[in-house]
Amino acid sequence: MQTDRDTLFQNLWEHYCEVTPSAQRIHGLLDSSQGKSIVNDHIALRTFNLDKVNLEKLAAHFETLGYRQGGEYHFDAKKLYARHFEHPDPTAPKVFISELLVEQCSETLQAIVHGLTDGMDPSVVTDSQFLCSGRHWSLDYATYQALLEESEYAAWLAAWGYRVNHFTVSVNHLSQFRTLTEVNQTLKDEGYRLNSSGGEIKGSPEELLEQSSTLADRADVDFSDQTASIPSCFYEFALRYPTPDGRLYSGFVAASADKIFESTDSKHTASG
Repeated sequence: MQTDRDTLFQNLWEHYCEVTPSAQRIHGLLDSSQGKSIVNDHIALRTFNLDKVNLEKLAAHFETLGYRQGGEYHFDAKKLYARHFEHPDPTAPKVFISELLVEQCSETLQAIVHGLTDGMDPSVVTDSQFLCSGRHWSLDYATYQALLEESEYAAWLAAWGYRVNHFTVSVNHLSQFRTLTEVNQTLKDEGYRLNSSGGEIKGSPEELLEQSSTLADRADVDFSDQTASIPSCFYEFALRYPTPDGRLYSGFVAASADKIFESTDSKHTASG
């Protein structure tokens, strides 16, 4: 029987795949011949730390399904703050939500972001479909470029709005692969480009978590004055190690996550 949680994650997956066609192909590539399904380790969402749309507002959609806060993370250089959320059911995907600390950015960026969000109806944020509702504002290409000069994160969020930024394959649950190196090599052999910022593998067994990711797909966005192809979303891969009590580590490593953010950076995802 499908639960509300299953329905939410299925809707998020379908919305994500609309602009991330590589995810479905990779899903098939890593799935075993015995039909063992891919286990989703976690998803990630982005937002602004403004009262109307802040991290807590997004988290509420998961907290009503039984999720509770895990760790919190600071990314000072990128002006980001994040928390992750876990469900008592260990098979449920974890949720990583970050927010841009708008007040720490330039006055120009602050004005743009407030201009985008001020016209939003507060009620849409509590709607059950909000997390896959996309953009709620008009945006011209020059404004996108202006944001991109200061914050890739802000530019991505302004262009794409509310959708999952990435899903994550749990390497621990793959039957044909034992290491992240094996997964990465298989992806590269098939022509996929990986995020090499900080190394293809971020983290270590000592940190109890190793992560890698593809570079984001590129997809067309309809700006108010033109259509342009920009980075969309990416697919991540996570290998977790056991803690002293024998359970797999369930948190995140800030230094690694900092580099994962760069999977959508247009400097890395440009074709060629």
